Amino acid sequence: MIFTQTPPILKTAEVFTEMPGHFRRTGVHSEWARANRSGDAVDSFLEGPVFDGRGNLYVTDIIFGRVFCIDPTGQWSLVIEYDGEPNGMRFISETDLLITDYKNGLMRLNVDTGQLTPYLTRRNSERFKGMNDLVLDSQGNIYFTDQGQSGLHDPTGCVYRLRLNGQLDLLMDNIPSPNGIVLSPDEKALFVAVTRGNCVWRGPLMKDGSIVKVGQFFTSYGPSGPDGLAMDQAGNLVIANPGLGYVWLINKRGEPLMLINSPREMMLTNIAFGGADNKTLYCTESGSGSILMVQMPEPGMPLHRLGV
Repeated sequence: MIFTQTPPILKTAEVFTEMPGHFRRTGVHSEWARANRSGDAVDSFLEGPVFDGRGNLYVTDIIFGRVFCIDPTGQWSLVIEYDGEPNGMRFISETDLLITDYKNGLMRLNVDTGQLTPYLTRRNSERFKGMNDLVLDSQGNIYFTDQGQSGLHDPTGCVYRLRLNGQLDLLMDNIPSPNGIVLSPDEKALFVAVTRGNCVWRGPLMKDGSIVKVGQFFTSYGPSGPDGLAMDQAGNLVIANPGLGYVWLINKRGEPLMLINSPREMMLTNIAFGGADNKTLYCTESGSGSILMVQMPEPGMPLHRLGV
């Protein structure tokens, strides 16, 4: 008997909003762009989308150390600009964001006051390689990726877990560019986007907190691999792929269910569920400084906060 997989549904996202012109830093050759964009003058690089409880979308601009708030109508406001390279974000309270900052480590930002404070900057007195993204479990443990400039030439990227009691566990230290990170709905498996390996790893989490039998769950292709990850309530994995301009929706067997294209440029870096029913997927399209949106078949998993 021959089994054939149903081809994935093809969809094209639409533009929700774009960064206003007065926020764009045109003609600036930044240190970040010299290392990551061949020295091109890049006016912004959006990442880290996350919603608060009032329907506002927060995003980072890695290059210029900025965090923006976008209200439900698509209007932008600057929350903070500081000496850092903020990437992934998660709310740990109603008003406080935890930020994986490539330059500074874990930072805590109160979005109402703009107060920024260090949360975790070093491990055993050593700086991290360069943090990228994070996720919280239902107990308030924080899982985050430490990517740096790792890749197939230097597979030393790490995944850490920071427990509520302050204990920091090194779960993996052999990853060629760990990026987005997400948990399965039952929190028994951890998924990590491996950008330079052009794949997503899946690691079962044991009751004692260890991770075992890590395997390659999904394999992509192209010049740049998976970046941001999200999970829906049916256990399907959502993958932003900036090398292809795609977002993949993948089922529990690693099979593509849906393929979402960008109507702008290809740099789909990260994703977040939002909207009244939590079934709208919002995507940072960093090439054009846009936020894209698309309706999904299932709602996204609720995001946990510290101890909640």
